[in-house]
Amino acid sequence: MSGSYPRVLLGNRKPDRITTLAEYREVDGYAALQRVLRLGDTAAMKTELSDAVLLGRGGAGFPAGVKVQTVSEDAPHPRYVICNADEMEPGTFKDRVFLHAEPHMLIEGMTLAAYSIRASHGIIFIRPEYESAARILEREVAIARKENLLGTSILGSDFDFDIDVHRSGGRYICGEVTAQINALMGIRPNPKQPPPYPTDKGLWGQPTLVNNVETLACIPHIVNKGAQWFKDLALTPEAAGTKIFCISGKVNRPGAHELPLGIRLSEIVETYCGGITGGAEFKACLPGGASTGFLPAKYYHIHMDFNALKAVGNRLGTGAIMVFDHHTCMVAVTVNLTKFFARESCGWCTPCREGFPYLLDLLQRIENGQGEPDFIPRIKTICRHLWKSYCAFAPGGVGPVESLLEYFSDEVMAHIEGKGCPFKKSGK
Repeated sequence: MSGSYPRVLLGNRKPDRITTLAEYREVDGYAALQRVLRLGDTAAMKTELSDAVLLGRGGAGFPAGVKVQTVSEDAPHPRYVICNADEMEPGTFKDRVFLHAEPHMLIEGMTLAAYSIRASHGIIFIRPEYESAARILEREVAIARKENLLGTSILGSDFDFDIDVHRSGGRYICGEVTAQINALMGIRPNPKQPPPYPTDKGLWGQPTLVNNVETLACIPHIVNKGAQWFKDLALTPEAAGTKIFCISGKVNRPGAHELPLGIRLSEIVETYCGGITGGAEFKACLPGGASTGFLPAKYYHIHMDFNALKAVGNRLGTGAIMVFDHHTCMVAVTVNLTKFFARESCGWCTPCREGFPYLLDLLQRIENGQGEPDFIPRIKTICRHLWKSYCAFAPGGVGPVESLLEYFSDEVMAHIEGKGCPFKKSGK
């Protein structure tokens, strides 16, 4: 179901195959690249990206236009563009859907981003489980190179740029920007605390622009149609553009839907996902992947944009909405998520390395009927320490734990006082 909202990134999506280069060109594919190379005005493109208020779609929501502007005009060469297609956040699959639909949109977006900073080399860093997407990208990059859309003297200009596809080693931490750069250089993928920032000294110590798949895919449309057009796509005045929301969990029709930022959560669930399974009630969701907090039923009609979620102490993240119904044990859900973060910690800093196993142990005891009332303040203390970790991995990972205690404390106490999970006892 597409409703009446315009689709920008998935508008040309085919039901059972990727969009070919010819089909992409029929809908103005590579028109933005042709125009930019003809005019040769990188300053105008940077301004357009800044005015569009394109916030990063990979989770952090950092303004893409600002990131481009941080590459100094007199920075050394070579310069690099990295496309982050690692997508190892549980519940997130939007980039995979997109890569199986419009690979040339990404290639054009990367090339435009590269031209804006005069980068000569691009790398798509993709998770190893996405082997089919990696093969698609390698094939379509070769086609683009053959058509002089990549390589030397692109479309007869003085601009040279090419792209390689790199398969990740397969750890969640590799999605963190500085860890990803280390991984590409063959170094253990521990995060690095800036400064220097990657746009100053990144891959091999050179200026490097790193953006998510969906972020880069927006660039050709902004260049073609302008910043105001992009902002007008959203339903709330402070938002801009569309978003590929990927919805899973207790809904009748899980899947990926490109919808305007600012759409209400309830409309996504009821109109595009067919409502809650089995006629159950909406209890909560994770609005942006595993590293966001639970959003309880009182926010069921919230606008799904960066500012609205920030206002209630949450984040849009990747836009991966995981829905839970009223039969779901939120303690069990939190245990499952904490297992992931305990396993995926790179082990570089003490709060993260030691904190997540400790949290997991306490939460598992609560779920298994061995919890004690003093576990609650201990969990809160550990969460506070995890905010002191070296990178954003741990603060994101404690999001579900902190929100469990904030919104479902009665459920936690029911586990402790009843010496077991009330949902298991009721047979739900």
